[in-house]
Amino acid sequence: MDVRDLVRVRPSERQIAWQRLEFTAFLHFGMNTFTNREWGDGQEDPARYNPARLDTDQWCEAMASAGIRACVLTAKHHDGFCLFDTAYTTHSVMSSPKPVDVAASLAASCEKYGLKLGLYLSPWDRHEKTYGSGKEYNDFFAGQLEEICTKYGKLYSLWFDGACGEGPNGKKQFYDWDTWYSLIRRLQPDAVIASVGPDVRWVGNEAGDTRPSEWSVVPSHLKDAHKIAANSQQSDDAEFRQKKLGPRDRDLGSREILEGETELIWYPAEVDVSIRPGWFYHAEEDGKLKPLETLLRFYETSTGGNTNLLLNIPPDTEGRIHGADCERLAELGTAIRGIYGKNLLAEPGVTAGAETEESGFPAAAILTDDDAYWRPAGETESAALEVRLPRRTRISRLVLQEQIRESQRIEAFSVYAGTQTGWEKTGEGTTVGYKKICRFTPVETDKLRIVIEKSRLYPTLRFVGAYREP
Repeated sequence: MDVRDLVRVRPSERQIAWQRLEFTAFLHFGMNTFTNREWGDGQEDPARYNPARLDTDQWCEAMASAGIRACVLTAKHHDGFCLFDTAYTTHSVMSSPKPVDVAASLAASCEKYGLKLGLYLSPWDRHEKTYGSGKEYNDFFAGQLEEICTKYGKLYSLWFDGACGEGPNGKKQFYDWDTWYSLIRRLQPDAVIASVGPDVRWVGNEAGDTRPSEWSVVPSHLKDAHKIAANSQQSDDAEFRQKKLGPRDRDLGSREILEGETELIWYPAEVDVSIRPGWFYHAEEDGKLKPLETLLRFYETSTGGNTNLLLNIPPDTEGRIHGADCERLAELGTAIRGIYGKNLLAEPGVTAGAETEESGFPAAAILTDDDAYWRPAGETESAALEVRLPRRTRISRLVLQEQIRESQRIEAFSVYAGTQTGWEKTGEGTTVGYKKICRFTPVETDKLRIVIEKSRLYPTLRFVGAYREP
């Protein structure tokens, strides 16, 4: 495939808006919270659901403390128990001792705290008797999908997984993805359809493992819903949650991989991982939260590796984010702000120049976080920029961002810092995409050199920022 075909593939506006969120949360809450399970069987009595202190404002406060910008609620998990007021089943919160529409409550809280809301609706329903019937169940699911798309304001994401099994009637259901996608496009045109969907790709594991080279331009067959479902979790398997990407999963979009492909799509990845060993709350896991260092690494390798981070934070049986989780989230937010709260290249006196620049696309554009960008003249596949600071400064992180409206182009780059003995190489990488965080041993410098060694036609850089640990 010609390189010009690669750079013609570009994101939609909904995908760009999703990518800018960077750090989001998953909220696994429901019947499993009260039965102490991960996957329910759909036979649970709604009376078991009874959160005494349900407080979605508190959820949003906890998320905001970490710098999270959006959240996805499990409006219905595989047990079929609904956290929203639905006309299609009595197996819901409305039949419980706490008849509060959780989706409505969370929608109001998200608006109050400036967070965006997404909803997860499991196509697999172990309670619904029509599951496995074909069109009858697909229509049932479409009805519930229409409810959540019309009752809870503007959604940023509709999230599906590929779990699929036999229903109460012993039959397996074949999902009508095309009809469901069309319904979402009509009712929530700005929402991305994620994981099993055409807009956002599941990274391929639940352990927080990411690719060193993450491409958003990939073969179109990766969005095949049936193939995604086949590779996703098919049972309540704790080992699956720890499984990392295999060798064959490491490269999805290099020129070598794309050779011979006839259709490409823009399909960015999302990293879903839980703050706890499980996805739902379990009291025995209160002392088993992931360490701050691990969560910070997840943030820097996902948000800083051309993916978005979807961190699961399960509310407890009281209907609140547990105190241990709140404390860890606050620590994470403090750590992120401590490193990335101050861009050292935003200070007065910082300048940027390049060996070559196309008219109207100056190197100085990389110093402002807007849509302006730098690109070299013509179709130069390699080029270099230099940033000068007014004084020697300690730096340990560099953030690079391409202008993805022009596609994803950079294939190899290196970063150098000017020292008293000359240029010292501090980092290197392959892909950049929406955002790349380069971490290196702290260095005292007053100038940085970014060398783009290989790109598709010509590279772009929309933003460069330098940071240090406090």
